[in-house]
Parts: sequence; C-alpha cells; structure tokens
Amino acid sequence: MNRLAGTTSPYLLQHADNPVDWWPWGSEAFEEAKRRDVPVLLSVGYSACHWCHVMAHESFEDETVAAYLNAHFVPVKVDREERPDVDAVYMEAVQAATGHGGWPMTVFLTPDAEPFYFGTYFPPEARHGSPSFQQVLEGVTAAWTDRRDEVAEVAGRIVADLAGRSLVHGGDGVPGESEIAQALLGLTREYDEQYGGFGGAPKFPPAMVVEFLLRHYARTGAEGALQMAADTCSAMARGGIYDQLGGGFARYSVDREWVVPHFEKMLYDNALLCRVYAHLWRTTGSDEARRIALETADFMVRELRTAEGGFASALDADSEDADGRHVEGAFYVWTPEQLREVLGEDDAAFAAACFGVTEDGTFEEGASVLRLPGGAGPVDAARLADVRARLLAAREERPRPGRDDKVVAAWNGLAIAALAETGAYFDRPDLVERATEAADLLVRVHLGEVARLTRTSKDGRAGDNAGVLEDYGDVAEGFLALAAVTGEGAWLEFAGFLLDIVLEQFTGEGGQLYDTAHDAEQLIRRPQDPTDSATPSGWTAAAGALLSYAAYTGSGAHRTAAEGALGVVKALGPRVPRFVGWGLAVAEALLDGPREVAVAGPVGGELHRTALLGRAPGAVVAAGEGPGAGAEFPLLVDRPLVGGEPTAYVCRHFVCDAPTTDAGELAGKLGG
Repeated sequence: MNRLAGTTSPYLLQHADNPVDWWPWGSEAFEEAKRRDVPVLLSVGYSACHWCHVMAHESFEDETVAAYLNAHFVPVKVDREERPDVDAVYMEAVQAATGHGGWPMTVFLTPDAEPFYFGTYFPPEARHGSPSFQQVLEGVTAAWTDRRDEVAEVAGRIVADLAGRSLVHGGDGVPGESEIAQALLGLTREYDEQYGGFGGAPKFPPAMVVEFLLRHYARTGAEGALQMAADTCSAMARGGIYDQLGGGFARYSVDREWVVPHFEKMLYDNALLCRVYAHLWRTTGSDEARRIALETADFMVRELRTAEGGFASALDADSEDADGRHVEGAFYVWTPEQLREVLGEDDAAFAAACFGVTEDGTFEEGASVLRLPGGAGPVDAARLADVRARLLAAREERPRPGRDDKVVAAWNGLAIAALAETGAYFDRPDLVERATEAADLLVRVHLGEVARLTRTSKDGRAGDNAGVLEDYGDVAEGFLALAAVTGEGAWLEFAGFLLDIVLEQFTGEGGQLYDTAHDAEQLIRRPQDPTDSATPSGWTAAAGALLSYAAYTGSGAHRTAAEGALGVVKALGPRVPRFVGWGLAVAEALLDGPREVAVAGPVGGELHRTALLGRAPGAVVAAGEGPGAGAEFPLLVDRPLVGGEPTAYVCRHFVCDAPTTDAGELAGKLGG
C-alpha cells in the first residue's frame, strides 16, 4: 500500500497497490522532492481512461520500473476529475510544448512544481519513434543530475510563457446577430452532410452545439440549423456510439460514421445528450428523440445512480471477455455466433441484419458493435423489441465494466437538469424525484457546513478538493431547472447562493471569470478556459446560470455579470463555434430576452406544462398558487388569477404581455 490508500478517488485507489510509492497532489510531495533533491513525476488520468489502465499495467505495476521511479523521483498521481485545475494548468503546458495532449498525462516537474518535460502515454518498449518509459525516466534523471541549469532554464521559460498568456476576452459588448451568423456559417462549413456531426474522426457528440442550433431555430426559424441538429442526433442514435440494448452514449466515435465508439460511458455526456434529445423532441415531436431521451435517462438511473442518490462519474471502456482478458468493448460487442447462441438461427439472422452484425465484424476479432444502419426495408418493431430484450438479458450475464463511483458536483448538476426536464416533458415523476434526490445530496454533502461547494464525494463522504467554477455554474443550472419543474423556490434560493459565490470568488475585471476561486490553492498559473469541450466550460456554464437567475429575480448584478462573461463568446463564437457551443446557446437566450414566464396556477397543471414545453431560448418558468407563491418566486409577485382561472404571464425584462388563461395562446407566445 502506498499513500493513495486513504483517498476517496476511485482512480487513485486503483493505484493504491502499485509498487510505485505514489503521493497524492499536495505540498507534502513537493517538500519531499526538495528534501531529496529529485524531480516530481506527475501522472494525471481518470478511472475510465483505457490508456491509463494500459500504462498502469505495463509500467506502474512493474517492480523494476517502480524501483527506478521510487529511487529517482517523487511520483504524484492526480485524478483529473477531482483536480481539473491541476489538469488544466499542466495540460496547457503539454499542448504548448508538443502540439497535442491526452491522458494519461505524464509531466516532470521541479520541486517548485515547474514543468520541464512532457508526454502522455509512454510504452514499455521503444516503438514508432517514441522512447520507452524507462528510457524517458533515465533521460530525465540524467538531465536533472548533469544539466540542472538547462532544466531550470526550460522550466522558467515554460512558466513565464504560461503566465504571459493573456486571454482575449472580447472587450465590451455581448454577441449579437453578426457574431451568431458568423458562428452558424462556421458550423455549416464543418458540418458532415453525409454522416452528421462536425469534423472528422474521432467524432465527439456535439451536445452543446446542437443546443445552440435548436435555440437558434426557435428564435429565427432557420431551417438549416434545425436540419443539422436533427440529422446529427438521428445519426448518433442509430450509430454504435449509442448503446442499442441498454441505452446511453459512449464517449466518442473513433470513426467519422459513428460506427465504433470508445466504449467508456461518462455521466456528463449522457446528461447533456439526454437533455438535448428531450429538447429536440420538444421542437419536432420526433418519436426517436423521445425514445433516446427516455432510454438515456433510464440508463443514468439504472447504471450510474449511487446508493446515496447521486450519480457516479463513469463506466469503464474495458471489461473481461469470454477468455478472461481485460479488453475494450468486451461487454458491448457481438459476433454472429454469439447472436445464434442467444437467439437461435432465425432471430439471429434477423438481429444481424437489424444491428449491422457481420461475419467480418465492425470492431476487432470478428465482433461487431450494434447499431441501426437501416436500408433493409421496414422492420418488425415487436420482433425487434423482443430480440433486444433477450440480448440485453444475455448481456447482463457478462462481466460488467468497472464503475467510477465518485460523485462530481458539476456533472450531477447537468444530470439534475436533464432528469428534471425529461421527467416533466414525458410525465415521468420518478425521474424528477431522482433529480431531486441528487440535488439533496449536493446540498447535504457537497455544501455541508462549510457553505462552499466540494468538488466530489464518494459513499456519502465529501472529498478534500474545492469546487471549481464549472461546479458552481452547472449545479446552479441544475437547481434552476429543478425549480422550474417542481415549483419549489428553495432551489432558486440555493442557485442564488452559489451564484453569489461566483460573483465574489471567481469574477475578475471586465467580466472575466476564473476556473478557481480567489482563495483557492495557487498553482503556477490560475486556470481560465472559456472554451466548451466535453462539458460546458465553467465560464459559459456560469454565464448561463447567471442569466437565468437574473431573469427569475430581476437582479441587475447577475445580469451584468452574465453579459460581461458573454464578451468572450463575442470573440470566440465566429472563430471556433464548435468549441463554444454552450456559450452560443446562452447568447441565443440573451438575444431572446430571455423570456420570463409566471404561471399563477397549480404546479403540473396545463399552463405550467405548456410553459415548460415552450421553445423560447432559455425561458425561465415559475409556477405556484396562493398567497405564498410570491415568496417562493419573485416572478409570481402581483400575478393574480384572471377570472379565477390559472393565468400565465409572459414577460421580457419584466415588461409583460397581456395575461392569458388559454394554453394554446401561451404556447404561441413561447414558440410552442
């Protein structure tokens, strides 16, 4: 056992039995490096990372490698999902030095935490021009011993370069029609008309870009935006990136056609995509979108929900195959013979045709990833459902992929928003209840007595790491969605509490936002990344939540902060629209108002449901009746019933249209 045994991170615990004498990130490790006058080996990864597992098995479990490491370095292991700030700072250095990044990330640091040599995965033997890990260790040791001045010069230059990188914030002003038009044009140029999605392989699910396209269509009626969104969602739903038996999405497709996924399943992808498909259904009424939204929600509840009511971070890509080997995708792929064993000859042939299973296979060793390629004419839906159920039951007997049980605040915020809205749209109160339970856990455990968000928890115990900006933004977003659906003003109050901390602790001059709080641990650079990648950046997540909260409450401070933060979208939207999708979606809400909808009437009633199904970008909804409703939601103050009937008020900037008691009229006001 090394020093990782007492941590809460499942990823760190995977390395607790390594012969490597790992230290967790902290001042003690760097003090030890100073005492011994050796460099620090920083290894960053996460539990569902396939190549992290490979390097661990090849190198960190090897006694000879471990002995050399322990003698010449202080090895530090970091879970990037627990410490996104540490990951971001050193990944920026890796990408600047090498032109690319990834995990596992391998960085060599001075005892002052300054980086001087970088890489990602290093193989056990030299191959394809890449040195072996042992050669890297020996080379760094030689440089540290014989060329210390050179090492110090390199480290100093890198730190100075990072410190000198100023963020182009975009100056004054928010994104307007011109920037939105340029962003849409850029997306159109990168759109894959044949297979959907944007760019080539590997192809990632563009949830936040699709959200922008749906909002843009709702505001402007631009059919091209809706077409890109709908076709991309349909292509993913029918592809191998979507689990055709159990629901839920894999991390990305290794090919342009969505056939073969990288099989890890992340909470954040599924939360974002669940919400997007629900919003696509709200826009188009697509049966496929409805099915995918519900199946993805059910997957999250069934396979990621923890005993405490939160949602686990991920399922591994790897699991044991029939021969006991730990390989990627083993749980999910099928050969024709495996289909015959479960279904018999006739149904196996039917399943192979429906799911694109071939004798040659679409994956490895003759196995295929299940998908719905189409082209075989009409399909017997009842027979397909029966085959799917039998295959799913058989798959349940296979060894399951490992699960990372830590609860990440930000990603649970995304899940809360998705489950609350999906439950409301499709009359699934159980999903709303699961969202509420996750929100309760965040308040009880992640906020706790310190009144500041903790990034992670496991088994109901809060971790040691402070929440970062994305935690505050995404959790506030989830709480605001829950407030809209449940009519419980406490969630609006909690969101306001979190957003006040954003204003106090994360905001700089001119609307700039930082990923870490003013009083957080000081790293070699304070991380500040406004670009959306796998999840909304903390910057854009906070902007969206600030804007919604301002619409609920009339708070000028929160509105001003949201507009200041959106300056970066004005700068980045026209240049890199794929990487600021959520920021563009928030900009659409700003351009539309956003609209404020007050429903003086019962929660769950016809007007409330109509308001929730309105397509106006970023519209906020408050519902409640009786004299106490205004105390729950400022929007409901002085909103009387008309003729004793439930009544809806649609406002922009707190200037309201004539109230209506008619659901059809309300739908028309909200683009429904």
